[in-house]
Amino acid sequence: MLEQIPDLTTSAGWLPLAFMLVMGLAVLAYVILDGFDLGVGLLLQLGDGDAQKDTMIASIGPFWDANETWLVLGIGILLVAFPVAHGIVLGALYLPVALMLIGLTLRGVAFDFRVKARDEHKATWDLAFFAGSLLASVAQGYMLGRMVSGFTENLWSYLFACLIGLGMTSGYALLGSTWLIIKTTDELQRRAITWAKRSIVLLAIGVAGVSLATPFVSQRIYEKWFGIENLIVLWPIPAMTAVTFVVAYRSLSRLPERLDQGLHDSEWIPFASTVAIFMLAFHGLAYSLFPYLVMDRITIWEAAAAPESLMFIFVGAIIVLPVIVGYSVYAYRVFRGKATDLSYY
Repeated sequence: MLEQIPDLTTSAGWLPLAFMLVMGLAVLAYVILDGFDLGVGLLLQLGDGDAQKDTMIASIGPFWDANETWLVLGIGILLVAFPVAHGIVLGALYLPVALMLIGLTLRGVAFDFRVKARDEHKATWDLAFFAGSLLASVAQGYMLGRMVSGFTENLWSYLFACLIGLGMTSGYALLGSTWLIIKTTDELQRRAITWAKRSIVLLAIGVAGVSLATPFVSQRIYEKWFGIENLIVLWPIPAMTAVTFVVAYRSLSRLPERLDQGLHDSEWIPFASTVAIFMLAFHGLAYSLFPYLVMDRITIWEAAAAPESLMFIFVGAIIVLPVIVGYSVYAYRVFRGKATDLSYY
C-alpha cells in the first residue's frame, strides 16, 4: 500500500488527503447529527398520541434541516475534489441515491404539513415522516455497503449491502431514542429508554455481523485486519466497541431508577456512548478502505482533481467550514434543554 501514497510534502500529495479527511469528517458529522433526527422519525409511530408525537418532532425541530448541511458538504467535496470517483460512485448508486433524496424530501414536506394539517390528516403526515425516515436510513446503509464491496456485482455483495442497511437503521433508531432521553421528560422519556434498549441489542447484532462479514468482502480488507502483525495492533478497536456497548446498556438499565430518585445527571451517557460506537465504527471503516475511494480500483490521489483546482477549493473550505461549525455549535447551545411545544407562529 505504501507505494500507492505519493510524496505528502507536495500539494499533489497532501491536498487530496486533506480533502478526504474533511469529506470523511463531514460524512461522520452527518451520520451522527442527522442520524438522531432520522432516528426520531423512525420511532415517531411508537409515540402514544399526538401530544407525544408533537414533543418528539419538537425535539428535532431546530436542528434537523441544518444537520443535512453536512451531507451537502460531503457530496460537494466528492464532486469538486474527486471528480473521477464522483462519476463512478454516483453512477453505481443512482437508484439508492434517488430513493434517499425522495425519503429526505418526504420528511421535509411531512414535517411542515403535519403541524398545519387537519386532525383527520395528521396521522397520514406522521406516517409519511416515518416512511421518509425509513427510506433514507436504509438507502444510506445500502450505499455504504455497496461502497465497501467496491460495487462488486454478485449476490453476496448485495446481501452485505442490505445487512448494513438494516444495521444503519437500528443505529439511527438508537441515536434517536437516546436523543429523546436527553430532550424529553416523564412518560415519553421512559418509553425512549425502552426503545433504546431494544435498538442497542439490534445494533450490537448488526455490528457483530458486519464486522465479521466485512473482511470477506475484499481480500485486501481481510489482509489488513487479519495479518498477524496488524491483528495485534488493531484488537483495541473491537474491544473498545464492545466495552462501549456494555456501558451504554448498563446506563440505560440504571437510568429509570436514577430518574425515580430525581437524578438527571446521567441522561446524556447513552447518547454519548452511541456516538462513541459510531466513531469507532467509522475509524474501523476508514482503516479498511484507505487509501481507496472506490475499493481496489481508485485511490484518493488517482481520483483527485488537479492540484491547482484543489488549492482554490481549499481556500474556500477554510472560509466555509468555520461558519458551518460555528452555526451548528450556536444552534445547539441556544436550543439546549428539554423540548417544548413546536410552534410555527
